[in-house]
Amino acid sequence: MSETFRAIMARKTEGGQAIAIETITEGDLPEADVTVDVEYSSFNYKDGLALKGLSRILRALPMVPGIDFAGTVRASASPRFAAGDKVVLTGWGVGETWSGGFAERARVKSEWLVKLPQGLSTRQAMAIGTAGLTGMLCVDALERYGITDGGDVLVTGAAGGVGSVAVRLLSRLGYRVHALTGRRSEEAFLKSLGAVEIVDREAYQAAGKPLQAEKWHGAVDTVGGTLLANVLASTRYGGAVAACGLAGGTDLPTSVFPFILRNVALLGVDSVNCPTDRRTAAWTRIADLLNEEDFARMTQEVRLEDLPNVADAILKGQIRGRTVVAL
Repeated sequence: MSETFRAIMARKTEGGQAIAIETITEGDLPEADVTVDVEYSSFNYKDGLALKGLSRILRALPMVPGIDFAGTVRASASPRFAAGDKVVLTGWGVGETWSGGFAERARVKSEWLVKLPQGLSTRQAMAIGTAGLTGMLCVDALERYGITDGGDVLVTGAAGGVGSVAVRLLSRLGYRVHALTGRRSEEAFLKSLGAVEIVDREAYQAAGKPLQAEKWHGAVDTVGGTLLANVLASTRYGGAVAACGLAGGTDLPTSVFPFILRNVALLGVDSVNCPTDRRTAAWTRIADLLNEEDFARMTQEVRLEDLPNVADAILKGQIRGRTVVAL
């Protein structure tokens, strides 16, 4: 490969930041012990915020955005990895405080990398990406709590990246999945992933009673805010909600009633600093549960040149499923 390579670079300007595709060298990347030839990245809600200069996602300009990537190790000073290894990276502040995946090459710390499990390609890994890994961790959290015998599980933001993967995984594991979305046009898509019912988001958006009719054995919430409060209020006795998102707000206008009268648990799920052993187990399980048809159904592919438009679309809630960025 040439000593120069393409990347999206974010640079500081008087008014904030500027984003452009540039030709750079490894000298523009931070020092670390593993260099990876990036084959695919993916586009997540946080990437949309980063490219639009919102929420102070990029905190170390200049840098390459992109919070995840998958590719082949080019050079390694770590005994854990050798040239030719297939690897995936999600989280750890990459694409926020450390140059990330929207480049044809990346250099990162070896402890942030996971070897791809057998049978999972780099493209498939990014068809999952940070969002899909978070969905798997949410499913794991529900199972660890004891929501393991199927039952009715609600997934909010179901047509998005985390939600769509969670719907498919839960369906594969035998749960009755109810998909909450504000996009009725995605009903066929969500039912193709295994949803048995589409729940209208409007029914959960307005403030409701602190305790409501018991419906859900468990839930995966990607939204937060008032919607999460209503999900908690309608979760059955002994149920649990795995929460991982804040697109609907960072506040939680609820009461203690679901927790002390119905023994409902609120399980926080983080994928950024998730320990390596849990990441590895999650990636292995994803490879076991999903097949090529699943990846194809949930994924669209774009290139670096498309990302400004993709950023607009994802922030407007117009992206279905997962978006793979081919490098």
